[in-house]
Parts: sequence; C-alpha cells; structure tokens
Amino acid sequence: MKFERYNFTDKIKENLRELGYKRPTDIQFKSIPPILRGEDVLAVAQTGTGKTVAFALPMIQLLSTSHRANKYTVRCIVMVPTHELAIQVSGEFKKLAAGTSVKIEGIYGGTDQDPQIKNLNNGVDVVVATPGRLFDLHSQGHLMLNAVETLILDEADHMLELGFKHDMNQLIKKLPKQRQVLFFSATINKKVKDAAYSLVHKPVRIQISPKDTVSRNI
Repeated sequence: MKFERYNFTDKIKENLRELGYKRPTDIQFKSIPPILRGEDVLAVAQTGTGKTVAFALPMIQLLSTSHRANKYTVRCIVMVPTHELAIQVSGEFKKLAAGTSVKIEGIYGGTDQDPQIKNLNNGVDVVVATPGRLFDLHSQGHLMLNAVETLILDEADHMLELGFKHDMNQLIKKLPKQRQVLFFSATINKKVKDAAYSLVHKPVRIQISPKDTVSRNI
C-alpha cells in the first residue's frame, strides 16, 4: 500500500513525496492506523525500521486536522534518552510537518535554553525532549503539560538503561488522565515489558523483525 492511498492531507503527502517516502515500512504500516484511532501502542522495532516516521506521521496528521483550544498549549510530548536523538527526531518531525500548522521544538541539554524557551512561549504543538531539560523547563514554568494529548516514549529501553524510569513515572503523573501513550522500544524483556504496562492502557502490541529495514521498503 502506497502512502498516496492514506487519508493524509495533501501537504503531508507532498512532503512524503519530496522526502522519497513511497510505501510504509512494516512498523509504519502496523502503527499508523491505531495511532490515528487514538489507541495506545506498545511497539518493539529496532533502529533502521522507520519507527520515527511510524509515530511522527500520524501525529502530524492528527494535530494538523484537529481543533487546538489554545495556541500556547503543548499537545504532544516525545521523550527521548539523548540530545542527539532529540535533534534527530525533532528534525524528522519538522520535515514531515513542513508547510502545515504543526510547530515542533526540540528541547535538550548541552545548549542554551533561551531560544528553546522563546519558541515554547510562542506556541508549540510537539515537544521532543530529553528528561533533564524537560523537567527543568517545566519547573521554571515554561513548559505546560496540562493539555498534552499524546506521550511518545522513543527508545524506551535505552531510557530504562540510563535510569530514567522515575522520570517516565513522574511525567505520566503530570499529564491529563485522558491521554494516548505510544511506547517504542528496540528490545523487549521483563523490565521493559513491566515499564511499558505501567504506562500504557490496553495497547495495540506490535513487534517487527530486524530484517524489515527502511531501504527495502522505499
């Protein structure tokens, strides 16, 4: 099935064409429908399977076609373990959302927080963040979490390895009770599974073999 056949906005389809994305990879094909339906997802897929697009694409579609109560409220949080990944994921979001109304900001340590604060104050839909900078800006009052509709945990297994389980739990407590949680992990074991099921509610479970890489599907 080609991306052209999905019910995405014309602008999103145009962006996909310009990026050379013709057909969804396995993780994208299986993740996009439940995410668009608002369901929680527990997905196990290694790097190289196209997992960033698997959650970024449906989120941009949802955010660009649904009503936003307040332009200053963040609607989607993507938590990632490292600032390198925050840069990468926010960049992918921005390419897919080019020309739409969806605004994306990457917030992470190792760089001046003032430009990040300025962009947050101007209104952002999607925040891609490392735990430290996320809680730092939240405690300063620059990042409001009371209107977040979707939480995405990317490379969740890596976050657990780095000791961010407490941060995950603290973040989920600060979000509205009605929310969507997308849990993406490269590996699965009891520790990861226990963490996932403490955060997601009746998730659609997806597991992709390492063989299904992006290059094969484009």
